[in-house]
Amino acid sequence: MSETVATSGAPKDMNELKKLLDGHTKVKVAGIDVDGVLRGKFMSTEKFLSAVKSDGFGFCSVVFGWDMHDQVYPKELLISNRKNGYRDVIATVDLLTFRQIPWENDVPFFLVSFNDPETREPLCVCPRSTLRRVMRQAERKHWDCFAGVEYEYFQFKETPNTIAEKGFTGLQPLTSGMHGYSLLRTQLNNEYFTSLFDQSLNFQIPIEGHHTETGPGVYETALAYTSALRMADNAILFKYLAKSIGMQQGVLPSFMAKPWGNLPGCSGHVHVSLRDKTGKNIFAVTDDEAKHGGRKGASYDDTKFISQECEWFLAGILDGIQDVMPMLVPTINGYKRLVGGEAYWAPNAATYGYDSRAASIRIIAPPSVPLSATRLEIRITGADMNPYFALSAIFLLGLRGIEMKLKLGPPISHFSAEDRTNGKVKMLSTSLESATTRMMAKSSIAREIFGNDFVEHFGGTRQHEVNLWNEAVTNWEVERYLELA
Repeated sequence: MSETVATSGAPKDMNELKKLLDGHTKVKVAGIDVDGVLRGKFMSTEKFLSAVKSDGFGFCSVVFGWDMHDQVYPKELLISNRKNGYRDVIATVDLLTFRQIPWENDVPFFLVSFNDPETREPLCVCPRSTLRRVMRQAERKHWDCFAGVEYEYFQFKETPNTIAEKGFTGLQPLTSGMHGYSLLRTQLNNEYFTSLFDQSLNFQIPIEGHHTETGPGVYETALAYTSALRMADNAILFKYLAKSIGMQQGVLPSFMAKPWGNLPGCSGHVHVSLRDKTGKNIFAVTDDEAKHGGRKGASYDDTKFISQECEWFLAGILDGIQDVMPMLVPTINGYKRLVGGEAYWAPNAATYGYDSRAASIRIIAPPSVPLSATRLEIRITGADMNPYFALSAIFLLGLRGIEMKLKLGPPISHFSAEDRTNGKVKMLSTSLESATTRMMAKSSIAREIFGNDFVEHFGGTRQHEVNLWNEAVTNWEVERYLELA
């Protein structure tokens, strides 16, 4: 199968594309940078058609040479730097991603991937290309990668201008109080709440569930399970949609992992499985095993309703998860969600358990779900993740576990302070600095599965985040030390 599941109406060739764009004067295109930020522009229809025909167009490489606030990395990185003059890379249009943006007068929209201008090979840190490479690795075993993403996110009665005027303090939540799964709170701001769901469907981002989550002004949206690259596209575009709809209605949704110190953070839980070419779930046990108490030979009771391949896959994630943490938790703030996270449904150790929301990896399998719904839920990731990199890391570790037939350790959902100190559980990094140091170590599993070029470039961007944080003087420091130090 193609790595991208085509959207409805996606053109199959140039003739269909020309008919599709007939009457449109412009097309919007966008690619994704390492921070998961959409970078794009309008193109005239004529220029766009020419770019598709010639298999790409020039796009300034600086989107891989600066951070999310357009600050150029002081450390020269591989792709875009002063030495190469921040030259163009080649943006290649993926016609299978065709959509029309309903809140922008149905302007046609396509996603692009980025290639090296000389070799025409995919850039090593292009998020879409990275996940595409992972899916091709699974394809060699005749498997397809499937995934789902759930986002939790705060809403504020603010605009980009008002938060800047307030200095990002004293922000007003959309609603007050802790109201998870509330039917009453959705009656407040009902037009915005329902628009998120309805416009997502119009924008070809199917939704499975949409509700309030606990916390002032918090929503949760579960995106419908699909092929992994289409899922990552849907996830990144849902953020774009939410922020766009919010701007129209005076609401600012935030996917920051931990905007409040004393409240739960915002998760970006990821669900994964593998399927064969017939659509059979590789993680599921057989019908006969499901009917007769589970799989004989399962390592533990918690794994008796998942296949041997799923057990190896799970062991692979647990074996390497400490080395890929910046792929799952890429921001300074994201680790605030994990510090003491067990009190806030944010596991901070390499643990797993059957249907356990206290574990980092939750096994979801019969008898609580049908065989076809068997999957793993990775609960470490926050809403600020780059879904392409998070999914790539999870699937690469899992495929490595299957390839090496890694043995799974015993299930642990709950653990004590003593378990942390005696090494019974592997604790995850609690800062981006330590996570990046581990990822960039010469012996890192990240280097094994992603390659040195990726690790050096992506790791360099994370070091930049750490340096900015280490140089910053925060309100907390001023309040604590200004008078009494």
